Amino acid sequence: MPLVAHTPLPTFQRLLAEGEDILNPDRASHQHIRELHIGLLNIMPDAALEATERQFFRLVGACNQIAQFHVHPFTIDGLERGPEAQFHISQYYESFEKIKLDGLDALIISGANVTHAHLSEEDFWQPLTEVFDWAKQNVTSVLCSCLATHALIEYCYGIERTPQPQKRWGVFSHKVLERTHPLVAEINTRFDVPHSRFNEIYQHDMEQKGITILAASEQAGVHLAVSSDGIRVVFFQGHPEYDDISLLKEYKREVIRFYNNERDDYPAYPDNYFDDKTKDLLSEHEKQVKVAKENKQALVLFPEQDILDQLDNTWRDTAKAVFNNWLGKVYQITNLDRRIPFMAGIDPKNPLGLRNL
Repeated sequence: MPLVAHTPLPTFQRLLAEGEDILNPDRASHQHIRELHIGLLNIMPDAALEATERQFFRLVGACNQIAQFHVHPFTIDGLERGPEAQFHISQYYESFEKIKLDGLDALIISGANVTHAHLSEEDFWQPLTEVFDWAKQNVTSVLCSCLATHALIEYCYGIERTPQPQKRWGVFSHKVLERTHPLVAEINTRFDVPHSRFNEIYQHDMEQKGITILAASEQAGVHLAVSSDGIRVVFFQGHPEYDDISLLKEYKREVIRFYNNERDDYPAYPDNYFDDKTKDLLSEHEKQVKVAKENKQALVLFPEQDILDQLDNTWRDTAKAVFNNWLGKVYQITNLDRRIPFMAGIDPKNPLGLRNL
């Protein structure tokens, strides 16, 4: 929870200038303790639908233990669904119409799988842009993950993502570039984030449109950025929500695709993810898979259980800290009525008052 500058003590101003969370007494007196309502627009494919729920729910649930969080999952049209996923959605998800009626304090938009060269050609593009338009007017802050970042930046800023020569895949080191911004307050100035994507929006393109880059990697590019107002839209290109096994599951899926002749080459390892012992196991498994494929034999068992204990999660603590900072700032500026984005006196163009620092 934030400190309240209830006296003229110079330390408060010093900490404020360093990016610490400091409230003046007037702001503090107008805050009401209530639950936060957070939407999760889940547009992941069926196989990852429930895992994506769990990943984002964990990050939200790890935030400030005083506030209570109500997470409202929903989805949109234009996504092909099988019967099991459709049943799950019909049983447990809310409709976008109900979301609009009740309101949200914050919104998370997941990544998605695509089938077209241009995002605007996807069947879900129009429904997704309708969510963007509504959230821009009615939600305090929207956090976009990977594909959602690319879609919103294309829709709102006119920047189309650039295909990469090869998949950006693995765990990469990032450096905080704007250390006084509240979203990166009190986190490590260097931290890891998983990435898994074939496309990228470059830092210079974002900056030309007024987007502020908070953290980037020399290898993987921008991970964390915010709209020019500082909070209304938060952009992730990486996947801090990933579990420690997420990249392993993706690698296993690609091995199966190779065996089934759905890709020509055997998949490379995700960068900076497997240790030498794991690589030895997987190298032996690769030989067995290739022999089984050539001889039309059954696919040999993937050595997942032998690998799990070798996987390290080097990004979770920072991911929790960023989410905690994000929802903490939303809590301080959102209206008591969740259908209204800001409390009285908050400037929508400068909600955090950052331009006064």
